[in-house]
Amino acid sequence: MTVHTKKDNDTTTISVQGRIDTATSRELEAVVNQEINNCTQLIFDFKELDYISSAGLRILLGARKLMSKRGMKVINVNDTVNEIFEVTGFSYILDIERI
Repeated sequence: MTVHTKKDNDTTTISVQGRIDTATSRELEAVVNQEINNCTQLIFDFKELDYISSAGLRILLGARKLMSKRGMKVINVNDTVNEIFEVTGFSYILDIERI
């Protein structure tokens, strides 16, 4: 998994490439924890994300709770990841933009 961050004024975009699973989730969690207090809008760009496990979903849920009074969305979600969001109910609690 590769994680890149981009800041544009008060918006932080976290782009993830590869897989978010138990082995890689700590790296993403560290990046989210580092960036979350320094933005008013948090965007996860999943254009190059192949898979997300429950460990990754937990990170998104935690970020959503912390960003509840600000803004958070997940963009460029492919069919595979979108299916995971739908099966788990995350499609109802996250602002998701599909590819």
